[in-house]
Parts: sequence; C-alpha cells; structure tokens
Amino acid sequence: MIAGLPGQFAWALDATPHVGVVETSDVVVVGMGGSGISGDVARAVLPETRIDVVKGYRLPGWVAASRPVVVGVSYSGSTEETRTALAEAVDLGLTTLTITSSGPIGDEAGHLTVPGGLQPRAAFGYLSAGLLVLLHAAGLVPDRRAGIEETAVVTADLLGGDLDGPAALLADDLTDALMGRIPFVYGSPGLAGVAAYRWKTQVNENAKLPAVANVIPELDHNELAGWRGSDQERRIGIVHLRDRDEHPQVARRFAETGDLTPAPTVGEVLSQGEHRLARLFSLTTVGDLVSLFLAERDAVDPVEVDVLTELKQRLKEHP
Repeated sequence: MIAGLPGQFAWALDATPHVGVVETSDVVVVGMGGSGISGDVARAVLPETRIDVVKGYRLPGWVAASRPVVVGVSYSGSTEETRTALAEAVDLGLTTLTITSSGPIGDEAGHLTVPGGLQPRAAFGYLSAGLLVLLHAAGLVPDRRAGIEETAVVTADLLGGDLDGPAALLADDLTDALMGRIPFVYGSPGLAGVAAYRWKTQVNENAKLPAVANVIPELDHNELAGWRGSDQERRIGIVHLRDRDEHPQVARRFAETGDLTPAPTVGEVLSQGEHRLARLFSLTTVGDLVSLFLAERDAVDPVEVDVLTELKQRLKEHP
C-alpha cells in the first residue's frame, strides 16, 4: 500500500470531480482520521485560502454568517461524525461537496469518487490530492497540477522500485534508534507540523504504539518544561521534521530545544522538492515506512485496527 502512493497522485491528475463553480471564498473540510488529515494538508499547501478543518460532529458557529462550502471527506463514506456535520451543513442551506470511495455521503450533488479497497490511512494520496483537485474544479483555489505531478515524482524517487529507495534507508536507521522508545515527532507550523501529526497517527495505527506530535515554537512554551520533572527520557526518542521555509528563529529553536531536552534526538528528516505538497509528502513518506518497520520488528500486523472497529460497534449497539 505504501509503495502505491506515487500512483495515487498520478490518478489524481486525471480525476474528474462532479462539481460546478461555487460562489464562496471560505472552505470547511470535515473528516476524521486518515480522511480528515487531507484537510490539514490542504490548509498547509494553500496558505492563501481560508480553510477550517473540523474533526468532530459540529460545524463552527461562524459558518451560519460566512456561508462557506463544506467538504466532507470520508473514505468509507459512512463516518459518523462526518455525516452528522454534513447534515448540519445541509440544514443551514450551505453548499456541500464530498470525497469518498463509496457509501452514503457519495450521493451529494458535488463529489469526487476515489478508488476503494484500502485502509483510509493508505489512501492518503487519493484523498489529499483529490481534495485539491475538487477545490480547484469548484473555483475555490488555483490549479495545483504542477505540485501533484512533482509529488508523484518525489515520492517515487524516495520509495524506489521495491521500497529500496533513500526513504527506506533513512527509515531503517530511524527505526533502529526508536526501538523500545516512544516516538516524539517535532515539526514546525504548517506542512512540517502536519507531517509530524501523520507520523504520530501512523505509528499509532500501524505499529500499535503510543506517539506524540508537537510543533516548535509552541512546545517551547509548555512541553519543554515537562522534561524537568520526567525520568522517562530513556524510553523516548525524538525525531525532528524540517522544512526550508521554517522561520529562522524556528531553525535556531530546534537546536536549542534539543540541547535542553534530556531525551535523545535520534534523527532529523529534511523535506525534499519544490512545491509545498511534494515537501510535505517527502516527510510523511519516511514516517509511513518507520511505522511499518516498527510493526515488522515487533511482529505486529500493521493493517488490522480491531480496537477501532470494536469501538464503532459499541457505539452502534448503544447509541
């Protein structure tokens, strides 16, 4: 599934959304988990567009006055929280668009259907690039075709023909350093912060391990002080995700924060490429492989997420 990521961007270049031009300038993306992070990607890649991301049941109160377009992203098409928020948008008379592989929300008038058969987190490219394509087709954002094309090339180069590219070599070293440790992944505001969160969730779902994601400089105003009362540094490994557009003071803070943190910084990943989408996915591709390698070394099935399925079933049985 990871090896198929470049092909997901190639697919998006030829995708045809069923949508007309929308008369608004604001966007709310609603989604959960591996679907909802596509909204975070869009916000990081399109800083010139106002994009709010909702990961829950309710829309923000300002939508009634501002009248944004609401985009529901649900790979399964049946995510409870996303369907509830979309229903609220319909009740408010807002324009709604959807991205899904199947399911009830795909019946919306404006939609993009992506290929099915994957875990939602493994459809990261379909959903993220698909959202950019959908927003452009609706007249909400500039064309991002060049960025999608470059992302396909960059991720293919990093992964290699059989997961034997430079990303796998780096991920293997990082996995060695993280074995027996809880990963703490630090990025910077924007695309590296989104990448850090993707690392966290991939370690959670694939490796079945706890993980922490945070951003500099925010963590310098709280989390850094927490190390003073901790004796757990031997159980934690820190990874820094870096991007060339980070503020100069953020670059300095990475170094100083590392010096003041007792847990080791086990490695650093530098973004690759020109377009923001390519740089973001260059960071997440390494994290996807780290989560896979951690699972393999612990003899853990990276695909199953039985506990998440159990929770959904319990909620259905006791609404």
